[in-house]
Amino acid sequence: MTLHTLLRTNNILRLNSLLLSMLLSNVCMADTQVNIVGLFSEKAVVIINGGKPKTLSVGQTSDGVKLLSANSTSATLLIEGKTKQLGMGQAASVGGGSANTNSSVTLYANTDGHFISDCQINGVTLKFLLDTGATSVALNSGDAKYANIDYKRGTPIQVNTASGVVNAYHVTIANLKIGSITLSQVEASVLEGGSPSIVLLGMSALNRLDMKRQDIAMTLTKKY
Repeated sequence: MTLHTLLRTNNILRLNSLLLSMLLSNVCMADTQVNIVGLFSEKAVVIINGGKPKTLSVGQTSDGVKLLSANSTSATLLIEGKTKQLGMGQAASVGGGSANTNSSVTLYANTDGHFISDCQINGVTLKFLLDTGATSVALNSGDAKYANIDYKRGTPIQVNTASGVVNAYHVTIANLKIGSITLSQVEASVLEGGSPSIVLLGMSALNRLDMKRQDIAMTLTKKY
């Protein structure tokens, strides 16, 4: 073997070694993403890294994700050594990659094609429906009281509904949280009475999110 051939072979080996190191580094930095698509007593249906839904029983592990506990409202998982509690339609991304400043959450459509999940308003958990047809977040007066919103100090307005014109109040929600997404100072309408039955997540919140839909999945990513 000539000196030129030997040097060329060594360079190729060094390049292959460098590429392998970069590949392994990227694998190590890849986050593990888990989405909750079903909740039951002692069981949860999860999607790991965009794969097919899997049903895990408490104590069972799949692809490095272990189900610690589950009920009809939430699941506690061990992901990459970190404990995460997630509700229906929520997601967590854990790993060694660089932090993503844009928080996101993935929702899944129900059998009627609606995106319904849990949110927190001023620290209180309420059900919401994603509604692109609503100009603002809307909630009934009972939910507003439960979320410690003194809505009668807001601006009186009238809102057109399917049942006709109803009295409402224009307010500002101090803190609205959906999974890992937190929005502050969100405009909302509080309607007197029991309608809407769940919070309508309207455009006053959705305008601050990127929405990407793929089949039954809707991913919301915070813009600002």
